Amino acid sequence: MSLDTHLATLEQRHSALDHEISAAMATKPAMRDSELREMKRKKLQLKDEIERLRQPAN
Repeated sequence: MSLDTHLATLEQRHSALDHEISAAMATKPAMRDSELREMKRKKLQLKDEIERLRQPAN
């Protein structure tokens, strides 16, 4: 898998989690806090991985 393909996949997963989190926060009753926190943690991990891969090699 090329770097561009991998980045695109990570960005799609990040976007999907963002939409899922937004939907979960809008529904009543709201998702359990622990589940929401876990989704946000995964989203942040994806963002960190995307940014790490975009950094130029030293």
